Amino acid sequence: MPRTCRIAIAGYGLVGRRHAAAMAEGAAVALAGVIEPDAAARAEAAELGVRCFEDLTGFLGTGAADGLILATPNTRHADGALAAIDRGLPVLIEKPIATDTAEARAIVAAADAAGVPVLVGHHRRHNPLIAAAKEAIDAGEIGAIRAVQATSWFYKPDSYFDAADWRKRPGAGPLAVNLIHDIDLLRHLCGEIASVQAVARRSRRGYDNEDIAGALLEFDSGAVGTITVSDSIVAPWSWELTAGEYPVYPVTGQSFCQIGGSHGALSLPDLRLWSYGSGDRDWWAPITPKTLAYTPADPLVAQIGHFAEVIAGRSPPLVPAGEGLMSLAAIEAIARSARTGASVTL
Repeated sequence: MPRTCRIAIAGYGLVGRRHAAAMAEGAAVALAGVIEPDAAARAEAAELGVRCFEDLTGFLGTGAADGLILATPNTRHADGALAAIDRGLPVLIEKPIATDTAEARAIVAAADAAGVPVLVGHHRRHNPLIAAAKEAIDAGEIGAIRAVQATSWFYKPDSYFDAADWRKRPGAGPLAVNLIHDIDLLRHLCGEIASVQAVARRSRRGYDNEDIAGALLEFDSGAVGTITVSDSIVAPWSWELTAGEYPVYPVTGQSFCQIGGSHGALSLPDLRLWSYGSGDRDWWAPITPKTLAYTPADPLVAQIGHFAEVIAGRSPPLVPAGEGLMSLAAIEAIARSARTGASVTL
């Protein structure tokens, strides 16, 4: 029987707590410790019966973990990852991998040079419904992808921003915090993005970041995509409100994304695949749907299990550091295009 994999968590905020809960459900995985500078959060983490540390340096000196999850604010990702890599400790970094692509490249280079696995927490790729969608696309069930459209509209209350002042600052708007998840999914399902043309608007609440943005995407394959994001729109169309992935979000029964191909179209997360079946492709002919089958599972629990497998050397990373870099590069390009008004080639 494999020995228990010891994984520590740096950052015990909303995301760090979710990782701890997921770890409690995973087999052969144990929480090795929590690193958290806030005294109140550290006291809460101590109730789990694990050692708690104020800073990462103090923890890394103990050698008490086989792997580390970085659930710290984005600005601390690079320093934390590089410190762990220097110790030879595999790391799972919450998205985005870093604040910018320069930091991300430094992480990728250090990981490659040291031969240390670095994963990025784009956990939606671990969702079985996304695995089912990718399997159908790769099998050619919708033919060549021609277009995709995605919507990420939701309303974050004022209390969300008041609880952490950094959420009001540049780089913490829905582009980096939310849209990067959707962009990573589009890259995963539709291929690499070649260029973007985007617009964004300053927060109507007076914060120093954007609260709405939209982008026209061109993929390497020649497919075209459109995507919009806002954390200040009351609407039912976003991954959080449609996928049923996290119980705190009420499920609306809507879709947030449609992928159109030369032989069919697929909507997510309902996995409805529309096609003409064996008949001729003709807009006068009946088009019929089928729903792809999958077995639901918590992607965060699956991600923790996968991380343990990577640490043990039994699996390559599903989302390695280079993938996190590419998704961040796309977000950076969208932000640059919105700022300059010019198309940006990746």
